[in-house]
Amino acid sequence: MIRRGLLSLLHFSDSAFPTGGYAHSFGLEAFCASGLVTDRAGLEAFLLSHIEGSAGPCDATAAVAALRATAREDTIACHELDRTLEAMKPVREFREGSRQMGRQTLRVGAALTGDDRAARHLVEVEAGRLPGHHGVAFGIVAAALGWQAEDAAAAFLYSASALLVGAALRLMRMGQLEGQQVLWGLKPVIDRVAGEAARRDPADLWSFTPGADIQGIQHASLPMRLFRS
Repeated sequence: MIRRGLLSLLHFSDSAFPTGGYAHSFGLEAFCASGLVTDRAGLEAFLLSHIEGSAGPCDATAAVAALRATAREDTIACHELDRTLEAMKPVREFREGSRQMGRQTLRVGAALTGDDRAARHLVEVEAGRLPGHHGVAFGIVAAALGWQAEDAAAAFLYSASALLVGAALRLMRMGQLEGQQVLWGLKPVIDRVAGEAARRDPADLWSFTPGADIQGIQHASLPMRLFRS
């Protein structure tokens, strides 16, 4: 029998989960428009930078910390994590994308699980008292569903990677098979970075992707855009 925890993890990390992430490329569109990413090798370099320089040490680490804080009923720690992520995202479009995905994760998570902790965090977000970033929301729902820390980090990173590969298929001359090969090749990286996130102290959150930040800022000035970030 397949464990309920596994099924719920697959559910929330599926590309069809309605976070609205399909509307975001988190800088990839600007990279493609500038000619800095034009092929599979460029996409792989972008994804590695995103996972190792931002999604892993920042967002996935926050998801693990939120999972553990929620499990011990530490609401204040979750609020502090949410505000920390807000301060660590210098690009407006990236902040807004993370907030949007977080709100949707909380809304669907609270509705499906009936968990009061997700619902209470959502109330604070909708009242404008918290930003509701995706990493924190994912971790709160992960606690409600009983996921292990490293599994939650891996699911978060896989979901983020699949989202960006999907964006690449719309931005580049790349077929579905090649996109899946790129995603398949990321598995060892996701596994390693998820383990690092699960072991990292939440006080040690960090993010360093200056190239993506610059492209993210320039994205708003593109003459034509497919994505919101």
